Amino acid sequence: MNIPFKPCNILLPKEGFEKWSVVACDQYTSDSQYWNRVENTVADAKSTLRITLPEIYLEEGNVSKRIDKINSTMYEYISNDVFNEIGNSYIYVERSVSNGKIRKGLIGAFDLEAYDFNKGSASQIRATEGTVLERIPPRVKIRENAPLELPHIMILIDDRSNEVISSVSSAKTDENKLYDFDLMENGGHIKGYRVSGEISESLNNALENLYDVKAFNDKYSVSDKPLLIFAVGDGNHSLATAKTCWENIKKDLTPEEQENHPARYALAELVNVHDESLEFEPIHRLIFDIDTDKFNSEMKNYFKDCNIEQVADGSENGFTVVIGEKSESFVLRSPKFNLTVGDIQSFVDYYLKNIEPQGKVDYIHGEETVFAKAKENNTLGILLPAMAKNDLFKTVIVDGVLPRKTFSMGHAHEKRFYLECRKIK
Repeated sequence: MNIPFKPCNILLPKEGFEKWSVVACDQYTSDSQYWNRVENTVADAKSTLRITLPEIYLEEGNVSKRIDKINSTMYEYISNDVFNEIGNSYIYVERSVSNGKIRKGLIGAFDLEAYDFNKGSASQIRATEGTVLERIPPRVKIRENAPLELPHIMILIDDRSNEVISSVSSAKTDENKLYDFDLMENGGHIKGYRVSGEISESLNNALENLYDVKAFNDKYSVSDKPLLIFAVGDGNHSLATAKTCWENIKKDLTPEEQENHPARYALAELVNVHDESLEFEPIHRLIFDIDTDKFNSEMKNYFKDCNIEQVADGSENGFTVVIGEKSESFVLRSPKFNLTVGDIQSFVDYYLKNIEPQGKVDYIHGEETVFAKAKENNTLGILLPAMAKNDLFKTVIVDGVLPRKTFSMGHAHEKRFYLECRKIK
């Protein structure tokens, strides 16, 4: 069976893990103080901060220079012997997060030939949320000339008996330990262990069990639905970027050259959706540079057909609008989408296209940031409810991808930190 998850050659820094590892670039996109602290912490040390582009800087005028510097620094790190190479292996990861639980995952290479982010996809590896196509080109500019990739992608499996991750538990020995350190900025603690040889074979056998068609149909009460084995939980746009770059590269390759080209694969962390540490958090909206009273009025009018009703708080699977020091909670009694976020995103897209096109939206992973930013002039926040993680796979299988930015797996400081690298050239 051709399972699109394989061991590979993984690069790790020889020293200085604490300053090397920084949080995913799509976090704290409205919090310049966070990134200023990271800059001060890293200082002159070798760090993934120097070979990634935090999205908070995407709107600055020197992005092209930043990207050129990122690529040159990657080559510098490679030529200056910064890395140890862990050959033909996975890495079993244990990440302690702020709730005291431990997230268990497995770093390996996913075959991009088995991934399709387009709507209606039936691929083994599938997006869970809508892909914003205009967000891909800026990321392509970063990846297309980069000799390295660094993953913040998390891909989920629905392994209710937890056979896959438990199959590699025997790798957790002092002999196989690769790293063990505290992550900066309240990121918790992380340990990594090399997985190879017979343990890799056990993993492969456990993954094969997920391909049982009868068990799949029984699990989701479906028939004649294409198997969904791997669902993108975090980093969908990064994976879509890798896919786009690969499609561009392979046009000039023979079928034989395509087979083992490093850009055909993307490094990511495999996690069981039933991992006890995984908590699905909502992703809130911040709308900037608008007339907040007009937005609020238009919103209420837009949702008349949905029977919008003001309620005491947002606990009824509704949403809360925050302007300045005030907040109002609403529920849609006749929504057009299965999830509240679908209706809200529909209105936000409509408003910014037709009413105030100069406005901007940001996607925020914490209520405290929404309340703080909503106090600024011409800024409005929308707090949204969380979805149940156990509904994820069946919803995607039956209904297709969710509205974009529907959920987040944990708070911002619990997101993947850049750590492992892989050569893609």
